Amino acid sequence: MQNHLADALKKSEVLFDRAHIEAGIRRIAALIDADYAEGPRPVYLTIMHGGMPFAAQLAMEMQVDLEFDYLHATRYRGATTGSGLAWLHRPATPLRGRRVLLADDILDEGHTLKAVKHWCEDEGAADVRIAVLAVKDHDRRVEGIEADYIALEVPDRYVYGYGMDFHEQGRNLPALYALGA
Repeated sequence: MQNHLADALKKSEVLFDRAHIEAGIRRIAALIDADYAEGPRPVYLTIMHGGMPFAAQLAMEMQVDLEFDYLHATRYRGATTGSGLAWLHRPATPLRGRRVLLADDILDEGHTLKAVKHWCEDEGAADVRIAVLAVKDHDRRVEGIEADYIALEVPDRYVYGYGMDFHEQGRNLPALYALGA
């Protein structure tokens, strides 16, 4: 397999290093703790694979007790542009009447997050909120989807690292990179 990542890194810039990312995550963890301080324990749904590093770090920063589960819905499947939504795994935890906190890597155009949020609502979730590591700065977001908790804002470029991939590589990079313009 060709090492696409090494080539990409040569043409990329670091947007945020690990310290900056973790500071953003700590900031939104405090907001989430305040919002979830009262009431029943929320279901914390990680959107795989990209959301895993962010969701794990965010969970460790929060004080509120969480019930963990995950889902896997994707539009990318290793590509750099999205296509139709594919459900690879749905959560086993019943959502009826529950508060749900979705954790994902990025809110770009929002097709995946909107579909996942609507699925949670269709399953009877009482409240669905969204936490993302990054939101992409552009005006192409689908109507009706916003993140409630945003650690970082990134430019309208292809970004990878800290959960986000470049041709299924680089998810474990401890920084966020933007591919050259």
